[in-house]
Amino acid sequence: MRHILKMLLILMIYSSCQAADCPEWPQSRLRDETKSLAAQLGQWDGIYHREGQSPIDDASYDNLRLKERFWLGCAKQPGHEPNPPRDIASTHKTLAAHPVAHTGLKKMRDKSALATWMRGHQGLWVQPKIDGVAVSLVYRKGQLVSFLSRGDGEFGQDWTSKVPFIPAIPSIIDDKRELLILQGELYLMMTGHQQQSVGGMNARSKVAGAMMRKLPSALLKQLGLFVWSWPDGPKTMENRLADLNRLGFTQTSAFTRKVDSVDDVAQWRETWFSQPLPFVTDGVVIRQSEEPAGLYWKNNTADWAVAWKYPPVTEATEVTSIETTLGRTGKITVLLHLEEIKIDDKAVSKVSVGSLVRFKQWDVVPGDQVAITLAGQGIPKLDKVIWRVQDRTLPTLPQPEDYSSLTCFLPTAECQPQFLARLVWLSGPEGLNMPGLGGATWRALVLDHKVRNLVDWLQLTPETLGSVPGIGTKKAQKIFAQLQLSRQKTFRQWLSAMGFPVFAVNEAAAYGNWYQVKKVMPSQWRHSAGIGERRVADILAFITHPQVTVLTELLSREKVPAFLQADTFGEQEKSEGN
Repeated sequence: MRHILKMLLILMIYSSCQAADCPEWPQSRLRDETKSLAAQLGQWDGIYHREGQSPIDDASYDNLRLKERFWLGCAKQPGHEPNPPRDIASTHKTLAAHPVAHTGLKKMRDKSALATWMRGHQGLWVQPKIDGVAVSLVYRKGQLVSFLSRGDGEFGQDWTSKVPFIPAIPSIIDDKRELLILQGELYLMMTGHQQQSVGGMNARSKVAGAMMRKLPSALLKQLGLFVWSWPDGPKTMENRLADLNRLGFTQTSAFTRKVDSVDDVAQWRETWFSQPLPFVTDGVVIRQSEEPAGLYWKNNTADWAVAWKYPPVTEATEVTSIETTLGRTGKITVLLHLEEIKIDDKAVSKVSVGSLVRFKQWDVVPGDQVAITLAGQGIPKLDKVIWRVQDRTLPTLPQPEDYSSLTCFLPTAECQPQFLARLVWLSGPEGLNMPGLGGATWRALVLDHKVRNLVDWLQLTPETLGSVPGIGTKKAQKIFAQLQLSRQKTFRQWLSAMGFPVFAVNEAAAYGNWYQVKKVMPSQWRHSAGIGERRVADILAFITHPQVTVLTELLSREKVPAFLQADTFGEQEKSEGN
């Protein structure tokens, strides 16, 4: 029966993978990418278990382990528990076997997952998940005989020689039983550490580094010990805590709390995240009061304890596609579309990496795993590339030399993004300041071929506007009113709206109208404050550009005052006076 249920579960996983978000890759590539990811994870595991160093943060590692498991399901291959490398025994003479294996902790992704787990367990307690180095202490008749690093969970490095230099570890305890085994966390002692405000401070690496050195380090005096497991010890948590206090390990009881609900856990998690503590933490651990006999402990995830980590400062995700945007001046910006993640309750599905040059420096393609963080004002930022797929194929990208501040005055296929950006600027606060005319409205007008250049919208009527999908009669009237008001905007506003070089807008506006600006000699521009030869060339290139000439002539025919010839302007004033 159990075999049948297992097979059904596997089939459900496979069908879920195929129906949901499996990569749209050939099976050969899926197998190769999965194999490459597994090899990278194995390499990181080796560094962690051999050297006590973590080349990748826990959140990113966990995310990649989930990715590996998911891809295995997509490839119809069985998943597996991470198996730390055992070949380290041949390269370290100081390795010794743990009398009771160290188990791992399954990570709960959210409060709902934790609530589900808690419903299947009784007598639960919560502790801070201290960010340090896991160790075993072995006492015989009260005498410490072995002090081991976690290693791969079955074999660890023998650090017994370091014990005399670590005051927090007692060499003798008041207990005469034949064998007493404790497991816990060796951590860097802090004063009033607030995880929420200062983060992890690289504490684990500092502890590991001090323990890995051949000669005793002064840092050893600053190490503390938090005992979180007593294999084959007293049966209940209450009794274990009382006996640990008696033996001198008092900190465990100070930071172990009984919980009856997931809300209790959430409250302690938030408290320990924000209040001052004597150690660095990265979440909480929820464990049963009663645990199996040590004989049954294995170096994989335990069933009687889980972890619920703090929201990461960075979150790992996958690049799904690459998009470029064109600004009104021809600047190309690259956006990475991502598998949606949440950072600090903010949903993130894309991130800007800046220019094409910057994008090439990042060397990112779809399928890569990246870490995202929130910069100032909650803006997503690419923090690092965690892992790269083998296939480095990029989509075709626009080239910087094809676009400038003098391109895309018309909405051709390759120019539509820059043209739309010009329109948004034109109606925005730096241009003609026309409320209600944003990107979505301009896009609708362009797609419906109602706007074919930067100024022909002056000819639109309420009826024409109302016929555009998404623009009803009421909205059409409001838009039409804004369009008509634009005729009376100042010459400076019109210059800025059309894209006149921003550094010379004020100088040009002082001439009063377009025909006066056209008469300004290069020497006159050069004498203007802050305008050198290069900028003079930019001004003249704009004024004489064929598309600008067409636009200004259209504005003159539409009788926009700032673009009327002097005699026409005078006749108009005389007519208005009559």
